[in-house]
Amino acid sequence: MDEQLRIILIIIVSVSIFGLLVFVFVKNYIKNKIDFLVKENKKNKLK
Repeated sequence: MDEQLRIILIIIVSVSIFGLLVFVFVKNYIKNKIDFLVKENKKNKLK
């Protein structure tokens, strides 16, 4: 029983860390994309 519990906890922790990393990368990518689009929009309005 202890071995199963340890394996389950390892899986849960691994998936949580992976999910957190994916979330951070996606958040940064979307933030950079939005900033880029805002700059482009400002450039076009100035013309």
